[in-house]
Amino acid sequence: MNLYDRLPNNVSLSEDKRLQRALEKWLPNFLDWWHDMGPDGFQDKDVWLRTAVDVGSEGWAHFDYVKMPDYRWGIFLEPAQPDAKVGFGDNYGAPAYQEVPGEFRNALRRIIVTQGDTEPASVEQQRLLGHTCPSLYDLRNLFQVNVEEGRHLWAMVYLLHGYFGRDGRDEADALLERRSGNPDKPRILEAFNQPCDDWLNFFCFTMFTDRDGKYQLSALAESGFEPLARTCKFMLTEEAHHMFVGDTGLSRVVRRTAQLMKQREDVRQVGGIPLDIIQKYINFWFSYSLDLFGGEISSNSADFFAAGLKGRFKEQEQYTDHHASEGSFTMQVVESGKLVPREVPLRNALNEVLRTEYVKDCEKGLARWNKALADEGAGERLNLPNVRFHRHVGEYAGHHFDLEGNLISPEEFESRKGGWLPSIEDREYVHSLMHPVTEPGKIANWIAPPTSGIKGKPFEFEYVRL
Repeated sequence: MNLYDRLPNNVSLSEDKRLQRALEKWLPNFLDWWHDMGPDGFQDKDVWLRTAVDVGSEGWAHFDYVKMPDYRWGIFLEPAQPDAKVGFGDNYGAPAYQEVPGEFRNALRRIIVTQGDTEPASVEQQRLLGHTCPSLYDLRNLFQVNVEEGRHLWAMVYLLHGYFGRDGRDEADALLERRSGNPDKPRILEAFNQPCDDWLNFFCFTMFTDRDGKYQLSALAESGFEPLARTCKFMLTEEAHHMFVGDTGLSRVVRRTAQLMKQREDVRQVGGIPLDIIQKYINFWFSYSLDLFGGEISSNSADFFAAGLKGRFKEQEQYTDHHASEGSFTMQVVESGKLVPREVPLRNALNEVLRTEYVKDCEKGLARWNKALADEGAGERLNLPNVRFHRHVGEYAGHHFDLEGNLISPEEFESRKGGWLPSIEDREYVHSLMHPVTEPGKIANWIAPPTSGIKGKPFEFEYVRL
């Protein structure tokens, strides 16, 4: 198996024989995983995919028909900056780390493994969705997301193999051993163990959960460990497409529902997805994605920042004080059964600072969907739940809140959750609509067509050759 045919790279892989041998051993295991856990039933189909062959504007987005197992996964880092410096923390202004600092080895490995684990997890969550695609356009977008998550896995595996020795190789192997939703070997983060078995779930996942990825990668792109920063900067160029799929996908679902509401007040009668079900799915995935940022008060976030390993969102653009050693962040916490304000040292609140940026970004998506409703003459609007609602990590875990963030009893939450989160009946109804539409130019009744195709191609283009 020719490693270089499968792994175009700009990391001088041919000059590092030790790394070459390690990745040559890992590649067959990855392909076995891909065949077992990648998109089910479509491995032999030609898909019109975007492939990165280098980091330049000409090579970053090469479009052609490719069978997914033959995809050129690639290892790409943004070009190195001469005299790169640590951009924040206690070592602000020192030369950027080109090798793993011994005192930060465990923390850095933990960061990379956690990020790496999310990539194959999402592929596993989505492996059956191809069988119920609403159009060839959407099927292709699913597969584009899948192969890029596979490439992002390679990006993290390169760092583990290249910089962490035997421990890194063992961690890279473990990334292929865990399985999304497996009770014995689950994925590390709980959002990546949740079922993603219909297209409304998929659009919510790519809107909210992949958007968490944008903020985590942006924070890591500021890292003083330069190989990680350069890796994440390139990954962000691909992550934008994943969020586009979710944002525009949900917008199309909402628009179609509004159109069908003109025919019947109850859109179930004409095969649409009611707005209340869409709202419940938003509540579910938004709340689980909030958990991915970690606890509101975190010594780990403080340590990562102090060490120069993980910064804030757009650290260099948005902030002038890169030490964050002074100041505080006010948040609401639960004490004695009540919500009370607490002043938290800024470094210990950096997870919450990042989460706040994320929420603002999600609100922009809601504004776009509500505009689609308004454009179709619908009076209803969609909303994000309060950040305290349905949380499983951090200060609000173990407590119960309504959609407005008011503290309520477990009994009240249990009695009302059917109106807030998808019920079994809601999920069964959405599943009942998931019939594949694979004729070029055709689309399922429950979703509107896109406003344009991909890379100048029309919606009617044969994006996947079946």
